[in-house]
Amino acid sequence: MPRSVNSVAAKRKRKNILKYAKGYYGVGSKVYTIAKNRVEKAFQHAYIGRKQKKIRFRALWIQRINAVVRTFGISYSKFIDLLYNNNINLNRKVIADLAINNPNILKYIIIEYLNK
Repeated sequence: MPRSVNSVAAKRKRKNILKYAKGYYGVGSKVYTIAKNRVEKAFQHAYIGRKQKKIRFRALWIQRINAVVRTFGISYSKFIDLLYNNNINLNRKVIADLAINNPNILKYIIIEYLNK
């Protein structure tokens, strides 16, 4: 009895991997076994990169807030403490946006709540 193989699914799987490997250098985009390894590694880098992106953006927001807040004579940590103690619930992304586009709002918050 002849052996039954599912060549349709196997070809689809190989074709899919080679599609992801499009644009890779040399045999990395042509030979399935090499392309498979490179695509797997690329997916690992992409997964890690999605996590690092969040970390980098948070650091950027903190730097922006710190730069603007220091012009008003207060440190970043004191500013964040001021917000938490006065129950101002704004995340760092929103505060950074305010710092860049409307620094007067931050100035108002610092003057209003620092004197209490």
